[in-house]
Amino acid sequence: MNIFADFTGRVLKTVEALGLKTVDGSPLDLSRIAIEPPRDPSHGDVATNAAMVLAKAVGENPRVLGERIAAAFESDLDVAAASVAGPGFVNLKLSDGFWQARLAEMLELATDYGRSQIGGGRKVNVEYVSANPTGPMHVGHCRGAVVGDALSNLLDFAGYSVTREYYINDAGVQIDVLGQSVMLRYREALGEKVGEIPPGLYPGDYLVPVGKALADEFGTRLLEMPSVEAMAIVKDKTIDMMMAMIREDLDALNVKHDVFFSERSLHSGNGGMIRSAINDLTLKGHVYKGKLPPPKGQKPEDWEDRDQTLFRSTAVGDDIDRPLMKSDGSFTYFAADVAYMKDKVDRGFEHLIYVLGADHSGYVKRLQAVARAIAGNDLEITVLLCQLVKLFRAGEPVRMSKRSGEFVTLREVVDEVGRDPIRFMMLYRKNDAPLDFDFAKVTEQTKDNPVFYVQYASARCHSAFRQASEQLGIATFERSKMREALPLLKDEGELALIRKLAEYPRLIEGAAQTMEPHRLAFYLYDLASLFHSQWNRGAETDDLRFVKVNAPELTHARLGLVQAVCDVLTSGLALIGAEAPSEMR
Repeated sequence: MNIFADFTGRVLKTVEALGLKTVDGSPLDLSRIAIEPPRDPSHGDVATNAAMVLAKAVGENPRVLGERIAAAFESDLDVAAASVAGPGFVNLKLSDGFWQARLAEMLELATDYGRSQIGGGRKVNVEYVSANPTGPMHVGHCRGAVVGDALSNLLDFAGYSVTREYYINDAGVQIDVLGQSVMLRYREALGEKVGEIPPGLYPGDYLVPVGKALADEFGTRLLEMPSVEAMAIVKDKTIDMMMAMIREDLDALNVKHDVFFSERSLHSGNGGMIRSAINDLTLKGHVYKGKLPPPKGQKPEDWEDRDQTLFRSTAVGDDIDRPLMKSDGSFTYFAADVAYMKDKVDRGFEHLIYVLGADHSGYVKRLQAVARAIAGNDLEITVLLCQLVKLFRAGEPVRMSKRSGEFVTLREVVDEVGRDPIRFMMLYRKNDAPLDFDFAKVTEQTKDNPVFYVQYASARCHSAFRQASEQLGIATFERSKMREALPLLKDEGELALIRKLAEYPRLIEGAAQTMEPHRLAFYLYDLASLFHSQWNRGAETDDLRFVKVNAPELTHARLGLVQAVCDVLTSGLALIGAEAPSEMR
């Protein structure tokens, strides 16, 4: 249960029961009524602004109206106390029995607790990573990979129908350069001295195995073929091997995709999909022949001072019109982007989410413009921009990679610190804020390392059950028996933990709707902090221990609380893409 949604319904019913009428006779607007936690927890468990937002319309003093609303809640058995604070906030303190009942529900649902249907099965496409298949993934790809993957998990958990997609940029100039680079490595593998890799080509050693694989498969035959035929073979083999390497890197980070979409498929059949997309825009009046003025600063590669086929993107919110076809009839990169979006629309997606690097901020308006041109208001576009990640080791910047010689690869970071610290820390800042990642800090076992602190809470939960089994001689603690004993939970620290657990469904729905997976990492840290605090209270005061040998019923109740904490930590860490360990090693 989302208790805040539940109490929204209760407040609305209470307001309707008061029979409030507006001064001017217009319908009463209840849309601005909000239910949320009070800023000061001592004021209660839930608060509403109902009196403040309705007072003017009904001609009453906000505090007086607040008193009427508070008095109406005296008959609600789940409300222990109702009061009015400040200019008219109504604060409700909920009964111990209400919280115990919520904990029973949590134990019933286990790791499905917090799962929501708020998405209503809406079809969402989340595109993330989409690194060019020209080399290994670097740490710059890491943040977008984690944000996109965790967001997809979160949306799925909240009831959306999610497709995780990777767009393979396997066409264009960069692939031609890649083929030329590999051809050198192929000749090198055959024993030829190629010397230093020329400027403009890819120099990384990661292409050496590709050249060797070609030499092993073809011998010298590629040198004997027409260059166009040989280069086609080289590019196909290279893309396959680069994508295999990228998939291995993604798997090491526990990043999943449902679809790997090839840009080449848009160009197949003489560019059939691209031509279809341009025809569609033409029929809708969005395409014309004309010239574009030269852009300020550096001219892009596809700019021409002659008539081209142009997309009238300024009519749908873009800054400038954009070329679709050059004067020689060839397609621009942008034309492929248009065809790709049309393909997503044709696949039935209602919401397209793009997770991009901050250097792609210029793509936002053009993507939104294409969406309006293709689908009008029926398609929602969201672009999440991920700021840079700076790597440090004990406070000193990390700059170079042993593998690439140019950048730090994602795999090197995973191999050094592990998957879970990377995934958690990439979400411990909002995606549009810069992030410093220190190898030393993310592996230290202290409270200052959030991922350790959260996983340590998971391990402590399992430890409590092991202790209980040893001391009480019970192999398995049944959830039904734990639920029966929950009315024994009266300590304020125990109730505070239940309140925090009760926030989880609201957190899931809010983070999914705002597309902010970082909120999940913050919540898990706060939950872990409360759990560790209660554990430490038990270490100081014997009566507060989770395991009490001389009080088996109370032990069952407290283990029920521990189990619920364990379930939420397991659920939340799974959404982040990390493990909930049963013990720390």
